[in-house]
Amino acid sequence: MTLELIEVTKKVGIHTHIKPTSLMLEPGHFNVLLGKTGSGKTSLIKLMAGLDPLAAGKIIMNGKDISSVNTKKRNISLVHQFFVNYPHMTVFDNIASPLRVAGMARSEIEGRVEEAADILQLRPFLNRRPHQLSGGQQQRCALARAIAKKSDAVFLDEPLANLDYKLREELREQLPELFAGRGAVVVYATSEPEEALLLGGKTALIDDGQMTQFGSTAEIYRTPLNLASARVFSDPPINCAKVKKTKGLINMGNVAKWAVDEQTKNLADGDYLIAIRPYNVLPEKSNQTNVALEGIVKITELSGSESSAHFEMEDETWVSLAHGVHYFEIGSEHQFYMDVSKCFYFDLNGRVVGG
Repeated sequence: MTLELIEVTKKVGIHTHIKPTSLMLEPGHFNVLLGKTGSGKTSLIKLMAGLDPLAAGKIIMNGKDISSVNTKKRNISLVHQFFVNYPHMTVFDNIASPLRVAGMARSEIEGRVEEAADILQLRPFLNRRPHQLSGGQQQRCALARAIAKKSDAVFLDEPLANLDYKLREELREQLPELFAGRGAVVVYATSEPEEALLLGGKTALIDDGQMTQFGSTAEIYRTPLNLASARVFSDPPINCAKVKKTKGLINMGNVAKWAVDEQTKNLADGDYLIAIRPYNVLPEKSNQTNVALEGIVKITELSGSESSAHFEMEDETWVSLAHGVHYFEIGSEHQFYMDVSKCFYFDLNGRVVGG
């Protein structure tokens, strides 16, 4: 089973919501769509599910062109971030609903519903109605419906976004196991880079209706091909600045300078952009590749076991994210340490350079 997009586009009036996009999605792992809210993830899922028409391009499922096939005739499942269950039906009937529409025999329906209910720990609730369930149980019901249907493709559009933290963590860990070995292409949309990393598999980075990079999730996190990809795959936002290479030194304005290394020694002298993730900019020196930065602290936040600080230097506002508890006085000057070995380098058009 494969799902292939060939130069698909979506337009609403004169506006292009999805720019030409080609993807080969396969079973055996999660296929994650990662992008900020409004980047085009849901629009792309609607195109794949047949809910919105293509402006151009083709969708091929298992070698067959399904671009014009009605959604109801595609063997797919779609789970939204909002709990989509029929309020007048029991949990059993909610899970069974697509199987009955397909005209499946009662005995097979019962077997599939009970199997899915056991996987998602819903058997004690099969005779309840959705309003008698917690939010997490309602979302489990929607997921059970997708599993029972045994679809060729399953689209999960930020399915955990409206759950509390603990439930999100539990289901996030379980999801890859739930769909493992089922032969379905699983597409998961999220705006959280951490969630993409936890799910693994492959990730397509979406920015302003355009795919900026696709590949192994871990690999594209480590090696973004352009600045747009680096920005999509960073939360808090990645720190960026303009630098100049001259005579074996990298100069970041009047803020800092450091010697070239293996990554930058072959770059021609000239102007570049750097990007570095906030957890590589720390309030304490950690190793010999650290370079000191001076900044005025504007915002601080303590969250669980992490401390963050937004600080201003010249015309740039950067973020530091450190493990542990660190105290910063707002409005005061503070020293931070950037691990320059963790910098990404791009040309002024945002394309990666060096290596």
